[in-house]
Amino acid sequence: MNNIQYQVNTPLNTDDVIRVFNASGIMRPTHDPARIETMFANANLIISAWHEGGLVGIARGLTDHRYCCYLSDLAVDKAYQRRGIGDALLMQVRQALGPEVSLILLSAPTAMGYYPKVGFTAADNAFIIKREQ
Repeated sequence: MNNIQYQVNTPLNTDDVIRVFNASGIMRPTHDPARIETMFANANLIISAWHEGGLVGIARGLTDHRYCCYLSDLAVDKAYQRRGIGDALLMQVRQALGPEVSLILLSAPTAMGYYPKVGFTAADNAFIIKREQ
């Protein structure tokens, strides 16, 4: 899809983010707009994908810009999936970070097959304390 435009760190409307999350199938606390707003207010790398003025995809990360970046969200509206938008969002993230920065994420179970196809390697040395809510 050639008419998708990508923007870096453009402020996003919380309702638009919630709509994309809900339309993408990603599980996020979209019932809590204040939490979504805070999640984005505290991220320091946000790549957004736009089609005809509407938000259709999001990549949200937290990074030190020198060593590592945790990619917390990669979501594309299902109506726009399988058109290379997720790949392009990841490419934009990698360009913003540069070659010295590792990109780390936790995959949704439904996306486990996607990430190896776009260059990620499964890590067997990761640990997590899951959130309680």
